Amino acid sequence: MGSIGADSQITDLTLDDHACLTFGEREEYLDLTAAYIRDGLAEGLRVVWLSEEPQAAYAELDRRGLGLRHAGESGRMRIVAWQDGLLSGRQFALEDAMRWLRAQRDEAEQTHRGLRVAIDMGWALGPVQGVEQLPAFERQLAETLAGTRVSVLCQYDRERFDPVTLASVSAFHTRSVAAATYHDDPLLRICRQYAPPGIRLAGQIDSTAEESLALALAEVIRGDADVIVNMTELTFIDVACTRMILDCARSICPDRKVVLRCHPTISARFVLLGATDIAGVTVETADER
Repeated sequence: MGSIGADSQITDLTLDDHACLTFGEREEYLDLTAAYIRDGLAEGLRVVWLSEEPQAAYAELDRRGLGLRHAGESGRMRIVAWQDGLLSGRQFALEDAMRWLRAQRDEAEQTHRGLRVAIDMGWALGPVQGVEQLPAFERQLAETLAGTRVSVLCQYDRERFDPVTLASVSAFHTRSVAAATYHDDPLLRICRQYAPPGIRLAGQIDSTAEESLALALAEVIRGDADVIVNMTELTFIDVACTRMILDCARSICPDRKVVLRCHPTISARFVLLGATDIAGVTVETADER
């Protein structure tokens, strides 16, 4: 049976946390970031996300149902390009970056209950002058956040950052965050999805992973929200696992909606086994997103 492999859940973070998010897939990164932003806005905080491509980031949040138009118009939510916050061209200067962060903190303290900042640390993977200041940046973040109403989520791709770099910054964080994981091996990953709530499957699944799938579905059933089973990165599912997911859908419909979001090669199997005959179930292929 798979175990939940996270020191902290994204939904556990509070004001003045300096958390380190490590992720291995883009969907996981976007899902956890969306949950962090959603919860911050729900708490009446100002939220800023430092990202490589703000317009693409807005589109991804919209796809996850956050509906950020009002928050953006009111100034509660901003997605800022690295060059407009941390970098000057291809140069990183520690003092300039900290000055920008303190300005965000001061502005939020004047107008909101606090501030949440998400920082995609992918900027440090490029040919950036001053990147050796990354550990000092993390240390100063920790010092600046102490006793404030500001939380920062530093986002590291564990497939691209080397273990030495990750180890050098880990000590400065109050929490380590990753997706709750039920199964993770070279062929299959099953993890919780946070925004919108559900589970996500990637790779190939057959009867050998039934126990892990049952654990993940059992947690979904205990919730009260509509359910997404995200299989857009799943390339194979056997009949037994398909039926298990459909049995789960029958058990919670029609009170709650169930969306089976599938890779095109997977959706046909669910339709063949009667998914579209279950009230409240929608089969959505990846190209419809």
